[in-house]
Amino acid sequence: MCGIVGYLGPKPAYPILIDGLKRLEYRGYDSAGVATLETDGELRIEKKQGKVANLESHIGANLPQGTVGIGHTRWATHGPPSDVNAHPHAGGKGRIAVIHNGIIENYEALRGLLTHRGHDLVSETDTEVLAHFIEEVQTSTGLDLPDAVRTALKEVIGAYALVVLDQTQPDRLIAARKSSPLVIGVGQDNEFFVGSDATPIVAHTKNVVYLEDEEVATMTRSGELTIRTISDAAVTPAIQAIELEIASLEKAGYDHFMLKEIFEQPKSIRDSIRGRVRLQSGEVHMSGIDDHWDVWSKAQRILILGCGTSWHAGLVAEYLFEGLARIPVEVEYASEFRYRNPIVRNSDVVIAISQSGETADTLAAIRLAKEHGAHVFGVCNVVGSSIARETHAGAYTHAGPEIGVASTKAFTAQVAVLTVMAMHLGKRLGTLDDATFMRLMTGLDNIPGLVQKVLNNAAPVEHIAEKFARAENALYLGRGFQFPVALEGALKLKEISYIHAEGYPAAEMKHGPIALIDEAMPVVFIATQDEVYEKVVSNIQEVKARGGQILAVVTEGDTKVRSLVDHVVEIPKVHNALAPLLTVVPMQLLSYHIALMRGCNVDQPRNLAKSVTVE
Repeated sequence: MCGIVGYLGPKPAYPILIDGLKRLEYRGYDSAGVATLETDGELRIEKKQGKVANLESHIGANLPQGTVGIGHTRWATHGPPSDVNAHPHAGGKGRIAVIHNGIIENYEALRGLLTHRGHDLVSETDTEVLAHFIEEVQTSTGLDLPDAVRTALKEVIGAYALVVLDQTQPDRLIAARKSSPLVIGVGQDNEFFVGSDATPIVAHTKNVVYLEDEEVATMTRSGELTIRTISDAAVTPAIQAIELEIASLEKAGYDHFMLKEIFEQPKSIRDSIRGRVRLQSGEVHMSGIDDHWDVWSKAQRILILGCGTSWHAGLVAEYLFEGLARIPVEVEYASEFRYRNPIVRNSDVVIAISQSGETADTLAAIRLAKEHGAHVFGVCNVVGSSIARETHAGAYTHAGPEIGVASTKAFTAQVAVLTVMAMHLGKRLGTLDDATFMRLMTGLDNIPGLVQKVLNNAAPVEHIAEKFARAENALYLGRGFQFPVALEGALKLKEISYIHAEGYPAAEMKHGPIALIDEAMPVVFIATQDEVYEKVVSNIQEVKARGGQILAVVTEGDTKVRSLVDHVVEIPKVHNALAPLLTVVPMQLLSYHIALMRGCNVDQPRNLAKSVTVE
């Protein structure tokens, strides 16, 4: 969600802050701002509703000149997008500036306390309350800034990643986190960089420190980094090297990050299975399972947790694990899991799926599962993320950075990894026969090339998009493995084109949604030649009889469905369990082209954030 960037060092801070904010635009935001300590000692705050470009125009040629500063892109929670509600926020004396990701749950109580003590708060945000509260603690106790921050945060309930700048202490920068990610980059020449993730840092340094919950870091101009917990325990900073390359954050000639990431899927799938699927030896390796085989071999149930696209990947995995490993599976929205008093047993294995590894709802669900004694396995894309650190074991998807807010290559990478897991588990448990195992292994090894073939033959999708671009509603239908793909296709259309779309199991159409179908209703069927093919053909005929405009994704060479529908996109023939890796690609491209034709911002759709780090 919101983006954080900070700098302390010998260079002008403003160019680094602006570049960092631009790299954080993918997270989703509605205003931007910077605060710098100028060479004359003044604290300068500039902020503006809208894009980072609006902030640059607002500042104009009168650039900030300080060598320490903080920047922020805000995704509105408390109060609508506005110049006043944008970050950074200052304390009442105009001495400190604060940027903050997360939600302060007891901000109303703190606001009441501050108002009673004479503070005049001008915004609707919880962050301004936090700035005033830190300043109040600092003023009333005489504590040094790091101690004042720690003391203030003891009274704060909620989630936060924050950076604090003090006009009277121009040689220091303070950062803290709880349940919201924050990373510190350690550069040369006594430089420090701060980011909500590594993207604004990687251009300057590969050496980072990931703050843990309730840790407060103090960075000094002399190059000293000290970390203490809120309870004042000393922590030794652990510097890690990140593998992220700056080139992976560029568009590489594509018009949009989303399109680039759709076309990166042959590589991202290959990278996600490389080293795990060993075709020559006929083996699958998954160390996160093998190292905990005593747990997996006795698992009575698998619980899969995720949100949005990750939840859809989990639904595909339900078919995979039950079909190949014969273990009961339940797929849960992570956002609902801990609020319904779930039954979690120590014989359960919990798989938590998240692209960013920072999804707040998924992290909360993980913690609940661990409290109940379950073994938790993480599937995420970002090395060093919170989910990677908090789970007992896991597997990285190796999709590379995904900048487009609407997830594409992350979904196929997740499904690829989950497929490998299900195959490996079925083989070791003896529920998957050798012939099927080898067929799946060979098929999965071929998938990257087949995805490339789908992309090479995708020209008809743009033509079909022209027919559907003015629609206001759409229905996506599939059965079996293709039902989750229908859900994912509908989600993509909603996210970036703002067309209302619903995904359903095709057989459920008769139980309500069929009432919506008329000549103006586009209906997308995923009608591959699998065990439910004839049933889907019957569902297509039901829609055709009611005048719906039908697009079908079919197996190469299909003639029966082609004769019934208005538009067809073909995919190569593959094993049913692998087909979602192919059928989802036309869904992604269809949404992309429709969004373009409707004039929508493909990479940064309205109201959405890439990494949802608040509940």
